Amino acid sequence: MDSEDDMHDANDLESLDDDFYSGETAMGSDDGDADYDFVDNESDDSEDITSHRQQQNYTILSEADIRQHQEEDINRVSIVLSISRSAACILLRHYNWSVSKVHDEWFADEENVRKVVGLLENPVEMRNARELSCGICFENYPRNNMSAAACGHHFCGACWRGYISTSIGDGPGCLMLRCPDPSCSAAVGQDMINVLTTDEDKEKYSRYLLRSYIEDNRKTKWCPAPGCDFAVEFVMGSGNYDVCCNCSYNFCWNCTEEAHRPVDCSTVAKWILKNSAESENMNWILANSKPCPKCKRPIEKNQGCMHITCTPPCKYEFCWLCLGAWSEHGERTGGFYACNRYEAAKQEGAYDESERRREMAKNSLERYTHYYERWATNQSSRQKALADLHSMQTEKLEKLSDRQSQPESQLKFIIEAWLQIVECRRVLKWTYAYGYYLPEHEHAKRQFFEYLQGEAESGLERLHQCAEKELQVYLDAETPMKDFNDFRTKLAGLTSVTRNYFENLVRALETGLKDVGSSNSQATCSKTSSSKCLGGKSKSGKIKAGGTSSRSGGPSRSLDESNLWACDHCTYANPRSTNTCQMCEHHR
Repeated sequence: MDSEDDMHDANDLESLDDDFYSGETAMGSDDGDADYDFVDNESDDSEDITSHRQQQNYTILSEADIRQHQEEDINRVSIVLSISRSAACILLRHYNWSVSKVHDEWFADEENVRKVVGLLENPVEMRNARELSCGICFENYPRNNMSAAACGHHFCGACWRGYISTSIGDGPGCLMLRCPDPSCSAAVGQDMINVLTTDEDKEKYSRYLLRSYIEDNRKTKWCPAPGCDFAVEFVMGSGNYDVCCNCSYNFCWNCTEEAHRPVDCSTVAKWILKNSAESENMNWILANSKPCPKCKRPIEKNQGCMHITCTPPCKYEFCWLCLGAWSEHGERTGGFYACNRYEAAKQEGAYDESERRREMAKNSLERYTHYYERWATNQSSRQKALADLHSMQTEKLEKLSDRQSQPESQLKFIIEAWLQIVECRRVLKWTYAYGYYLPEHEHAKRQFFEYLQGEAESGLERLHQCAEKELQVYLDAETPMKDFNDFRTKLAGLTSVTRNYFENLVRALETGLKDVGSSNSQATCSKTSSSKCLGGKSKSGKIKAGGTSSRSGGPSRSLDESNLWACDHCTYANPRSTNTCQMCEHHR
């Protein structure tokens, strides 16, 4: 882990937002090897980041909240339109629970709305007779045993119960229930259902109505986590679709997949499809096998000899290299481990196309495997971090409180660190999907992306190691340790700077790194160049103007003093002819 130089005074915690990970890197110094401590000042950008982080554009709704919102909407429509609550519920259900849509349509053409929805303006009373005939079973019953909707078509209680029960059993379509008379379209509301049907059916109908309020409303969705009963009300028009449910599951409002910033929803869909599709299996077959010349079955070579025998019933014997019949081979063609015929044909170009296709498939497979393995590794690390977070919350925090004589309220910085690790693992995971679909020909953009990704991974590893391994020393201690406050300062500082760096990384990737490569300055960025384009961090945790190695294989960079200046805000290398950063528009 880092040296004691990483330890900062607790009073300087606010200044940590301004170091390298938040983009406030001291660059362009005359002394290229100089170290820079964290600057103790409050930048406007740090305040903007904090404000942005605290904004929440959604509300988590429990079942009780959903019912309350539903009742409020029904009451509002009922009062404004002077209709019954049952009629208001039917109207809202028809217009997908949009109060404004109901009002607009109703006041524009009330008569047409009533006709479409099935609300009669003047209800029809049942005939005033001692006995009435049921329109379904045609039995005569006393008038008290008959019921009718607003249309006046009367049916006996048994037939109503059977009709309603069948409709409820068929699913949510029961919410648009109409009169049983085939020629009638009068709506049957919840008030009649509560009177005529069984308790079991009433509960089912109520459940369908509750789910309809969420599923038919464009502003609300259920949390997609298995077994979660919370819903989310979203403020439309917000740029950030990430939602964190009360069940701790994070998902994207737009596509309901796992939260995936900085990758957009279409890229996530392509990546998930690629991971589950058979395309990579076919690529593997193409890259590692050849078809039998006789039956065309793909064969993988698992022995050193070039003499291949196809499986029964084919049993065709052929040469692995030239795919010719083995009966025509022997010492005269190069023996069992070579084929002069193949080498000669290859020089003549006979195998160029098949070899080219096989090589392309192999390269494609290797590239996909590179990104998928790292995507999956970060996913595994995130799951492990979630388990460690749960363990810390349930048992280890209390143990640490006893060992270090600290109240649990003063140990929240450890939980915050683990929460940040979990979030950063998620972001880092999706940067590999981002990198996979980054166009190969955009070299400057790819180099800059690999640099940012490498620095993110390096910073996260420092935080993760501090929260996991260094904390264990204090958990194992038998007596309180004097340097625990130093550890607190260090872990809180690493959490803060890592959070700021990842937030800046997400914003940069969401804009597509669109300004990278837009100027001639990017021509100086090269993986093999000894002149670096971006600064890094020393092993002790202080800022260096020189480069640093990237854990993901990205290049190290520093500034070409004659042509470029580094933005103090985002470290982007700009031409000296400009006074405004082309990446973040920060003034020089």
